[in-house]
Amino acid sequence: QVHLVESGGGSVQAGGSLRLSCAASGRTFSSYGMGWFRQVEDKEFEFVASITSGGVTNYLDSVKGRFTVSRDNAKKTVYLQMNNLKHEDTAIYYCAENWDRLGSMRVEEYNYWGQGTQVTVSS
Repeated sequence: QVHLVESGGGSVQAGGSLRLSCAASGRTFSSYGMGWFRQVEDKEFEFVASITSGGVTNYLDSVKGRFTVSRDNAKKTVYLQMNNLKHEDTAIYYCAENWDRLGSMRVEEYNYWGQGTQVTVSS
């Protein structure tokens, strides 16, 4: 069983920064890809960023150049550094563990999910 816990959310003004963390427990963290998704109210999950077990990253176009995903396998933690935040980045952010070593934009390819952390950006 894998347990994921996000932290680091909060309220910031537009242009500000936040760093989200996702701590994992359970099976071998380093062998699996990790992803970050976000959800606004009752809308569908939106892919934000992913990182493979080998460190290859992928991003939603609208966050490229502003967000950076990274991982520390020794700490079993994945991070999402968010800079130059915009009002439209306001959402609940979730980390998730892929069923394989790859990163993916597809929700259905992630087996385990954290509880989410709220990010609110005021304009």
